[in-house]
This record gives sequence, structure tokens and C-alpha cells, in this order.
Amino acid sequence: MTDFFTTEFFTYLGIGFLAQMVDGALGMAYGLTSSSCLMAVGLPPATVSATVHLAETLTTGASAISHHSFGNIDKALFKRLLIPGIMGAVLGAYVLTWSGDVLKPWVAGYTLIMGAVVIMKAFRTVPPNSVTTHLAPLGFFGAFMDSVGGGGWGPIVASTLLARGNHVRTTIGSVNAVEFFVTLASSITFIIALGTISHWSIVLALGLGGMVAAPLAAWATTRVAHKPMMILVGVLIIALSARTLLKSL
Repeated sequence: MTDFFTTEFFTYLGIGFLAQMVDGALGMAYGLTSSSCLMAVGLPPATVSATVHLAETLTTGASAISHHSFGNIDKALFKRLLIPGIMGAVLGAYVLTWSGDVLKPWVAGYTLIMGAVVIMKAFRTVPPNSVTTHLAPLGFFGAFMDSVGGGGWGPIVASTLLARGNHVRTTIGSVNAVEFFVTLASSITFIIALGTISHWSIVLALGLGGMVAAPLAAWATTRVAHKPMMILVGVLIIALSARTLLKSL
């Protein structure tokens, strides 16, 4: 037992907690944060993405339940993103080995622009609108890149919806809820493609840390005002995107 609960285990537990606090409150960055840490210790891309997505089946499940409890989910938006998201996740997991590094800079450039748009909209007085068009392509593309890059569902889907004027609270809640099914589809596909998954201690640590943070993050979403939330989301998107672009140069 002492061999399992090591300093490394509690380090990953802390990473999972902090990543889910950001993801649950802002609708993004659990996968990107966790993947960056795992890549830094030398794990290969396919293993990193598989490990993170397995952990996210725990954290996103807890997050979805929490957001539902606080009334943060738009059922219509949830349904429109669900099936395309699952399809994109499965396809992305299969093509990860040859396309991940090629597509990352392009996606980072896109999300960086979306981050700037989100911040600009935070200073507008126009009331939020309900986005109802082009949701299927957005869900498919976001899930595809999430599987390929080990993260990206939130930055792509949530940032685009927010940039188009969708409500902050229901966007974050709905995107987080759909993410459970996206990560589950990715995980199943990775298990089939890779045959087996190692690093179960990391999966458990990331998952447990995220499950503890999920209800706290969902509660925070209901308490933070619209403008500060938009600005914080925009800054986060730009910072993560710029980091990815710099690493690709």
C-alpha cells in the first residue's frame, strides 16, 4: 500500500484537483493541463491521451452530475453536441499516432483568436444569446482534436460558443456534461487500439483529485459574475494557446 501512495501519487492527485477546478469552473483545460504534465515526464503521446481520458471519465462524470445539480446544463445544447462529439472522439483516437503534432499549432492558433474574441465580448453590453447553429461540426471537431491532442474539447467548443455570445453558465455546464461521453468514447477506443493501458496509478490519482474538485468548481460557476468569468476564460484560452504555439516553433 505504501508503494502505491507515493509522493508522485499525491503530486498527480494535486494536479487532478487543480485541473478540474479550472475545467469545472471555466469549461476547459483539464486535459491540456494534465497532458502537459504527463508529457513532461516522458510518456508517449498515445499513452498520455489514453491516461488522461481514462481519468477524465471519473472527473467529467462527477462534473456533469454537479452541474446538473446546480442547473447549469442546457438540455438542447447538450443533445446537439452529444452524438457529433462521440463520433469525433472515436475518429480522433484512431488517427492520433500520425496527426497529433501536425494539427496542434493550427488548433492553438484558432483557439488563441477565439480567446481574444471572448475578452472583447466581455466588455460589450449586448445580452448573451442562445447559439443554435453549426453545433454538430463544432462538437465533432472539438472531440476529434481532444482525442488527438490529449485535451482541447473545452478550449475549442466552450471558447467558440462563448465567442458567439452563448450564456457563460450554461455553456460551461453543458460542455462539461457532454465531455463525459466524449472522454468515455475516447477511452474505449484507446483501450481497443492499444490493447492495454499502463500507468493506472496516475489514472487513479488524476481521477480522484478531479472528483473532489468537481462539485466545488460547479458551485463556483453559479457564483461568478458574467464579465469576470468571460475575461478569465479568454485569458486562459490565450495563455494555453500561446504556450502550445511557442512549443511548436
